[in-house]
Amino acid sequence: MRLLSRAEELVLLAVWKLKDDASSIPIREHLTAKTGKDWSFGSVFAPLERLEKKGLLRSTLTEPTNIRGGRSKRVYRITSFGRQALAEMSRIQAAMWEDASVLDAETEET
Repeated sequence: MRLLSRAEELVLLAVWKLKDDASSIPIREHLTAKTGKDWSFGSVFAPLERLEKKGLLRSTLTEPTNIRGGRSKRVYRITSFGRQALAEMSRIQAAMWEDASVLDAETEET
């Protein structure tokens, strides 16, 4: 498996957490709330497109609604490959951050 970029990982996690509500605006709002950083639509759409091309997400269009002026909404869902990728990224991060408590000690010394 190829590693995901940090943005891809966070977007994939947001889609997984949002489940049926995973469209661009809720994804962006979720990322902003969780990271404390403002996410532009471009910084959300680019990873979404890459993740879909990699087969980690799939998207569908909803039926047009009057609320959206007769337009459809694109909703994203994580695939089984996407869930596997998240599990692998979690495992890798845990291994990389193992014994990271020394960072606190090193910071206190400087």
